[in-house]
Amino acid sequence: MKGFITCLALALSTLPNVEAHYRFTSLITGGTTTTAYQYVRQNTNYNSPILSYLIFTDFRCNAGGGTGTATFTATVAAGATVGFALDQAIFHPGVLNVYMSKAPGTAAAYDGSGGWFKIYQVTAVTNGGTSITWPTDNATQFTFKIPSSISAGNYLLRIEHIALHSASSTAGAQTSIRCAQLTVTGGGSASPATVSIPGVYSATDPG
Repeated sequence: MKGFITCLALALSTLPNVEAHYRFTSLITGGTTTTAYQYVRQNTNYNSPILSYLIFTDFRCNAGGGTGTATFTATVAAGATVGFALDQAIFHPGVLNVYMSKAPGTAAAYDGSGGWFKIYQVTAVTNGGTSITWPTDNATQFTFKIPSSISAGNYLLRIEHIALHSASSTAGAQTSIRCAQLTVTGGGSASPATVSIPGVYSATDPG
């Protein structure tokens, strides 16, 4: 019996990872999807932060993403189109947000403890209340523009998909998060209003 259990465990470990949550693995820049985790900080947990991570610093860039010394920093122009690609299609209903935070030094050394400003979002579509659709369903990538008015410098680019299938309970929403490292060139002198992460959401926010 012991041998059978060992063989079964080995067989299961070699099956495709169909139960893993979708992950934002690659930065899209210059119209090209870059290598997984080339410019995106890699997490150290199996899935993305969920539930109580709302109050911990892992909610910024995921577990293990506090710094990015093993991650390259991409150079992009202010106003350029960039994006994120996933390792599989999104399969939970929810909303998507993208934030940026300017680093005081290098992007690789920055822990995201400064202010964050939102540059992009995708939310639910409703016809007035009788039906609702989720544009993020089955998506495998998202592209958007870096604001042309922000100042040049080093930034973290943070994407989150807030899955709402369990949001009927307190702290039930599940959030998939990644941060990419950017050096933004050009731009202007805008100073967008910022929020703190963690702190931008509460576990009791309406689902």
